[in-house]
Amino acid sequence: MHDNPGTAAGRRGRAGRPALFRWGRWSLMVFPLILAATPSWAQTLAERIEAASDGDILRLDQGVHRGPVIIDKPITLEGEAGSVVEGDGESSVITVTAPEAVVRGLTIRGSGLSLERMDSGVVLTQQATGAVVTDNRIEGNLFGVHVEGAERSLVADNVIIGRRDLRMSERGNGVYLWNAPDARIIGNRVRYGRDGIFTTTSKRNLFAGNRFEDLRYGVHYMYTEDSTVRDNVSVGNHIGYAIMYSNRIEVRGNVSRGDRDHGLMFNFANYSQITDNAVVEGGEKCVFIYNANYNEFRGNRFQGCELGVHFTAGSEQNTLVENAFIGNRTQVKYVGTRNLRWADEERGNYWSDHPAFDLDGDGIADQAYRPNGIVDQIMWRVPQAKLLLSSPAVQLLRWAQSAFPSIRPGGVVDTAPLMAPPELPDAVAAEVRG
Repeated sequence: MHDNPGTAAGRRGRAGRPALFRWGRWSLMVFPLILAATPSWAQTLAERIEAASDGDILRLDQGVHRGPVIIDKPITLEGEAGSVVEGDGESSVITVTAPEAVVRGLTIRGSGLSLERMDSGVVLTQQATGAVVTDNRIEGNLFGVHVEGAERSLVADNVIIGRRDLRMSERGNGVYLWNAPDARIIGNRVRYGRDGIFTTTSKRNLFAGNRFEDLRYGVHYMYTEDSTVRDNVSVGNHIGYAIMYSNRIEVRGNVSRGDRDHGLMFNFANYSQITDNAVVEGGEKCVFIYNANYNEFRGNRFQGCELGVHFTAGSEQNTLVENAFIGNRTQVKYVGTRNLRWADEERGNYWSDHPAFDLDGDGIADQAYRPNGIVDQIMWRVPQAKLLLSSPAVQLLRWAQSAFPSIRPGGVVDTAPLMAPPELPDAVAAEVRG
């Protein structure tokens, strides 16, 4: 017989039930409401991404959010100031596999160290067409951003700081781009990696307005076609801009300052336009042209290097006009027997060591300029001959060459040298001045 709730006995029976039983009935009603009201910060970042819908914006609060994560839908992942996405030290931190996804305003750190896997702060896979990585601080990762076939993607305005605790050969690149047509790398600051931007097997790319410091190469091109490198700054790297095995590249308005080996290097690079660039305070060579053909060098400044330009005999059909060679220890090194004319019909280049006159005031020197003579050729072919530079025999050879031009060897000749250096674009000139 059950107690009647309306009687005294019923009331006593109900009051005498254990408290645990009463809590259990209450929790069954309230617990689903608690789950529904759980704030987003109680979920992991991966759970938030999984619960998001296409087009959602996930805003991360200040603090550390654990990765690695995969963004597999077109959402925006952005952070407030101080928001960090930290990897597990074993893989890439953020991998984007969805088109039009955005990663913005985060500090991203903690990738693995596998060069074979190319562990990165952010990976844009081939499916991530049109994805955007912008305004992030990507630090302490092996690679910064790996654009792995993501067409029309954008990597812009990020600060990318590589690993300083590894040897340069063990580091990854700030941005590594593979087979990503129409991808754009714009306005980033890259420091302490292997190469600032390394691109291979791609086309129609734009690298503009980036700054590279303390790297092997600022920009490294391999097998990339129909692309543009403009308005970038390279400071204190081994090589500023290395264009290799690539065709139809526009290299315009870039600055190389204090790069150790070469400011510009062209190796098997063809049909390219190299205009309005400045290499200053360089080390070994301002520009190295090696087996590069059908290129036009115009309006560039090569200043303060051991060699202004090292030009190899395997380079054909190149135009060098309206460039300025200023204060280089040796303006040109060309080891060859043919005469190369570095001028068009009316204008050549400016040479700071050319003691010329301009009697008709047309801005063109009255006498042609030959940067190298027979003594230079001997020194390049037989370096031990440098011991004889101050000898009477060498001085006699120099005099004979100046007195009898017919004994001059083949080499570069500028038939219309300029009396003043061409002006650089304002932005390039300002960067050169520092």
